[in-house]
Formats: sequence, structure tokens, C-alpha cells
Amino acid sequence: MIKIETATVRSPVGELELFGRGDALVGLVFDDRNGRLAEHFKARFGDDIETVRAKDPAGAASRLKRYFAGELDALDDIAVDLGGTPFQARVWAALRQIPVGATWSYAQLARKVGSPEAVRAVGAANGRNPVSLVVPCHRVIASDGTLCGYGGGIERKRWLLTHERALLV
Repeated sequence: MIKIETATVRSPVGELELFGRGDALVGLVFDDRNGRLAEHFKARFGDDIETVRAKDPAGAASRLKRYFAGELDALDDIAVDLGGTPFQARVWAALRQIPVGATWSYAQLARKVGSPEAVRAVGAANGRNPVSLVVPCHRVIASDGTLCGYGGGIERKRWLLTHERALLV
């Protein structure tokens, strides 16, 4: 049986469900968007999961509260254990390199992972990120500077980028 600790954090952009395994975060999702994460967990862990409520799984609940209170770098060094394919892992690792207050285009992200022609594949991997916010997929925008493609919804993406003081063109 795989034990996963879970907690709910209230935030200005809705309730967040987070999931930790040991010292690492394995999932973080907006509570109204958790279908894809459930699929990811089933593919990764099978049916042998026991979820247990906890106060601060992987230390992430307290860090999220600090982030929303204005300590924008509070999420930077949270340990994550994401699973995924080797390509997804490269994309997710590159996402963590986007600094607070910055945005990258999907094309920039594709170049960063060494696959400049794979913009759509990068977008798909970005969309399958199991630990949103901590792996900051919201910092990826269209090449023309418009907001697009966020699983949490464009209004949440706009709020998060404004919160982080990202320059929106």
C-alpha cells in the first residue's frame, strides 16, 4: 500500500488539494480540476494508494500559505517527485527554472529542453504537470505574449502572474 498524505489549502484562487509522499510533493491541483491528477496517480501508483489527511504534507501547505502571503520564492525549493516520461521530466524540470516574475513562451521552453520543433509536445507535457504552482506551468505564455493554455483557467493564470509581478506584454 502506498501512503500519500493530503491536505487542502485555501487560497485567493480557490482551494488547492496537495499530495505528499515522504518528503516530496507528488500532486497539487485546484480542487475543481482534479480529474487529470487522478488519472496520473492511477497510471503511476495503480490502485494501491492510501490517502491520509495531514497538516503539512511534504512541508508544502505552509509554503503555499507563505507564497500567497507575498513570499514569492517560498515554493522554489519544495522537493517534488513527479513521475512521468523522460520528456515530461525534462519539461517539468525546465519549468522550475523560470524565475518568479518572468514568463517564457512555449517556443522558449521547447528550446530549453533541446527540442525546438516540439512546441506542441512541450505544451502537452506542460498541461500534464501534476504539481501546478510549485512546477510553475502558469509562467508559460504564447509567443505573442497572450495568456493561453492553463489547466486552472486563464483567470487564475492572470491572477498568479499578477501576484508574481510578471511583466505581461
